[in-house]
Amino acid sequence: MTVQIILASASPRRKELLDQIKVTYRVSPVDLDETPLPNERPLDYVQRLAAEKSAACIAQLGDKLPVLAADTAVVLGDLIMGKPKDRDDALTMLRQLSGKMHQVYSAISFRGREHDQAVSITEVTFRPLTECEIEAYWQSGEPVDKAGSYAIQGLGGVFVESISGSFSGVVGLPLFETAELLSRQGIGLFK
Repeated sequence: MTVQIILASASPRRKELLDQIKVTYRVSPVDLDETPLPNERPLDYVQRLAAEKSAACIAQLGDKLPVLAADTAVVLGDLIMGKPKDRDDALTMLRQLSGKMHQVYSAISFRGREHDQAVSITEVTFRPLTECEIEAYWQSGEPVDKAGSYAIQGLGGVFVESISGSFSGVVGLPLFETAELLSRQGIGLFK
């Protein structure tokens, strides 16, 4: 099968989502500093990181194949929540999300014939969480490499009272927006 794009991510979730829409890809992750800039707004943050990831991948590999990169951030108010640094950081994030509505920003950057970007913003409401649930969830290992310390498609889904927007965007790759970008640049789906 012919490879259509390069995926600038090692995320198993992003790979599963591309598999779901039958886009063929080769994985070539890039490693960047994901620290927000001083006073950087969440929208600017995810768009910048997605664009930097796709540009870094092109710089590594050349532009023989188009590159898709993405970045996802959990945002509570103006607080950008990335992946937890450690147990205490994860527990703090989960306590902050407990009983509240937050947003998940997922930006995608596609470099093919030209550079194109899209963003999905989804509202997610958590039910109140108990300390026992938060600790047990940490012990499951699931929060370790997840923005906001939870995975909606996994055990963390039991914390979600409601969602308004893109489920796949919360997982890490908004399929509607991804399909739009790919089709605008001539990449076929479902093949």
